[in-house]
Amino acid sequence: MTATEDRPQMLVEEFERIAVAADREGVRLEFIHGKPGVKAVSDGDHDEIVRRVMEHCMQQRPDLWLYPERGPKVEAYRKGHAKPDGALAPRGSFAGQGEWADADRVLMVLEVTSYDTDTDRRDREDKPRVYAEAGIPVYLLVDRDSCEVLVHSEPEGGVCGALVRRPFGREVRLPQPVGVVLDTEALRSWVR
Repeated sequence: MTATEDRPQMLVEEFERIAVAADREGVRLEFIHGKPGVKAVSDGDHDEIVRRVMEHCMQQRPDLWLYPERGPKVEAYRKGHAKPDGALAPRGSFAGQGEWADADRVLMVLEVTSYDTDTDRRDREDKPRVYAEAGIPVYLLVDRDSCEVLVHSEPEGGVCGALVRRPFGREVRLPQPVGVVLDTEALRSWVR
C-alpha cells in the first residue's frame, strides 16, 4: 500500500456537505476507507429483494425495523459513512439523528448487489470489513451475480469471524441478535 492510499482523499466533514447536495439530486454517496463513492440507483428487482427481506424480518421480529438506506457511520472512529440497502435495528433507533447515524443499535445491514463495475470491491470486499469495524453483528449480502446469500457475522478486530453461504432456494438462518430465518426461493425470480 502506498502512503497516499492510507490517507483519506477528503475529510468526513467535506463528504457530509457534498452528500447532502448530491442526495437532493438523487445521487447516493458513500465514504469508505477515506474515499467517496457513488452507490448505483436500484432497479425494481433489487427493491423486491429488499422488500422480501423486510417482510421476513417484520413477521419474525416485529420489535425490529429494516430501515431502507439508513446511513450508519462506520469504520474506526466513525470516519466512514455507508448507505446500505437496509439497516435492521429496534424501532425508533434513529429518532433524532441526522442522515448519518451512529451504528451502535444496528443489528444487521443488508446489501443487494447491483449490476455495476464497482460491486465486487464495494459489496464483497470493503463492506464486510467496515461493518465489522463498526461492530455491526450481521452483514447480509444478497449476491445476484452468484445467486447466493452470504451472512457475515461475529465481528471482532475489524473482521467477521463467521461466513455462511447459501444458494438461492435454501433457507438461511440469520444468527443472533437477529434470529430470523429467510426463505430465499423467491430471490431466483429477481436476477438477470
